[in-house]
Amino acid sequence: MDGAKILWVDDEIGMLKAHILFLEQKGYEVKTTNNGADALEMVRSEPYDIVFLDEQMPGLSGIETLEQIKEDFPGLPVVMITKSEEETIMEEAIGSKISDYLIKPVNPKQILLSLKKNLENKKLVSEKTTSQYQQAFNPLGMKISGDLDHSEWADIYKSLIRWELELVKSTDSGILEILNMQKQEASAVFAKFIENNYQNWISGKTTNRPVLSHTLFKEKLFPRLNSNKTIFLILIDNLRYDQWKVIQPIIEQNFRVVSDHTFYSILPTVTQYARNSMFAGLLPAEIERKYPQYWLGEDDEGTKNQFEGELLDEYLKRYGKNIKYSYTKVLNLTVGKKLVENLPNMMSNNLNVIVYNFVDMLSHARTEMEIIRELADDEAAYRSLTLSWFEHSPLKGIIEYLGEKGAELIITTDHGSIRVNDPVKVLGDRNTNTNLRYKTGKALQFNQREVFEVKNPHDIYLPRVNVSSSFIFCKRNDFFAYPNNYNHYVNYYRNTFQHGGISLEEMIIPYIELKPK
Repeated sequence: MDGAKILWVDDEIGMLKAHILFLEQKGYEVKTTNNGADALEMVRSEPYDIVFLDEQMPGLSGIETLEQIKEDFPGLPVVMITKSEEETIMEEAIGSKISDYLIKPVNPKQILLSLKKNLENKKLVSEKTTSQYQQAFNPLGMKISGDLDHSEWADIYKSLIRWELELVKSTDSGILEILNMQKQEASAVFAKFIENNYQNWISGKTTNRPVLSHTLFKEKLFPRLNSNKTIFLILIDNLRYDQWKVIQPIIEQNFRVVSDHTFYSILPTVTQYARNSMFAGLLPAEIERKYPQYWLGEDDEGTKNQFEGELLDEYLKRYGKNIKYSYTKVLNLTVGKKLVENLPNMMSNNLNVIVYNFVDMLSHARTEMEIIRELADDEAAYRSLTLSWFEHSPLKGIIEYLGEKGAELIITTDHGSIRVNDPVKVLGDRNTNTNLRYKTGKALQFNQREVFEVKNPHDIYLPRVNVSSSFIFCKRNDFFAYPNNYNHYVNYYRNTFQHGGISLEEMIIPYIELKPK
């Protein structure tokens, strides 16, 4: 940060002329004073980029001066310089939010490093991250265009998310555009991969298939139920992998991640199909046939997931899991607070399943409410809103309590969502469902090149509304739009977060196993 303005406060400032000359030769402007009172006057009368502050001074001490500076200018970086190595002094300074802590005697290179760390950190990190992604771009592109299997696609998606979370901090907007182009390329190739393989996965014609919604509990959860540990499985509806990554640091204050897995949501990637399949251990058509009393179809009224607890109970019985368990669905703040109160009673269970619905509601609210659209205008803002919710939700308190009590934790979801942009025209009768990422009905009219069509729903174990009904799924970041009132419809739904179709974001979703620290 060339030309940065430094205030150096030290009662022996005359002995630091060599340091000050060194900094001025590097292009910094340095003002000095030998006491805390003058320092406060100076920071109040003109702006500074950073303050170097001696801890031991007559009159106002360094700590007292620091506290006053931080009260008046909380964003101003202050570097404490002291002869003392006492732990209490360090703790007091750190507690007062210093930016760095140096022990005398300091040399010019230490000072320069502290300046770069505090004033140029974002720029240097941005340049380094941009350079690293530029080096990774071609190898990543070659992988995307290769013949990948389901686990390699999961790795590709994780890599893209890692770069997105790093590059979003970059000051180079051009590099973000390049990443978005690479994500779009990956999304297009992934859609072809799903079209070519999905039916074989579902029908069992291949053993090389990923963990899917209906096999998740059997393959991942059930083997762990024989232990004496209390396991809490928290399913956050509609939680994408990138959203998991932004709340992970908070959860890691109480837990350590022992496995960071992903699995594939079934199609359609919506709660009605994907989550019912998770809790039943069956595909939708199998649920409809085996437990018709627990299945609500597209034409039925009412909540489509009101029998998850019953399906889970049947699932556990089928696999001989004679355990003590609970199932709780949190749809609002009141239920969340009641759950917190009930946690001590749940600690004696082998398994506690908690469904938390906020992120899905956030996605729908963003579509319907203009203020939420403005707050979550892009992917980064959507993640930020998720993080803000989590930090202030009862769920954070629940997880902290579980960490203190030594419970094991699993965090997962039922599907993700994607920000849609490109409309795809479709025609259907009045009985066609309303979802923007998939349609089911009879006599659907569409461009076959733009969708993934399943003429016979039973081929992928989906219920059939009538004998001639079919399913079509949007790919990439497309969404279905009707020709009637087309422009209004497109403008309303473009740039909203939707789910139900085929994309990396909707299908490759987190299953995270954690143990208390």
